[in-house]
Amino acid sequence: QVQLVESGGGLVQAGRSLRLSCAASGMLFSLNAMAWYRQAPGKQRELVAGISSGGTPKYADSVQGRFTISRDNARKTVYLQMSSLKPDDTAVYYCAAGPGWSRIDYWGQGTQVTVSS
Repeated sequence: QVQLVESGGGLVQAGRSLRLSCAASGMLFSLNAMAWYRQAPGKQRELVAGISSGGTPKYADSVQGRFTISRDNARKTVYLQMSSLKPDDTAVYYCAAGPGWSRIDYWGQGTQVTVSS
């Protein structure tokens, strides 16, 4: 079955960087779009960044210029490099896969990112 396993979350001070990784298995990774979503307490889950099967990225306005999404098809892994982190970035971050970054078939379990001020 499909598994998406996130890693790299944690507690970090504002202004610092963090890199999330998501290792996929049980799917044709190179044919799927991959995405990172996040959900903060009391808020809806939102798209943070997505990357198409061809490598085209898309970012939420709130992270544009600070976050970078990338994928390694050979390793079946997608990354989210987060820089200049803000307390508002605090959330559970979920890896997702599907035909498009907003058409999700599979979700990871999530990894907590906490940014202290």
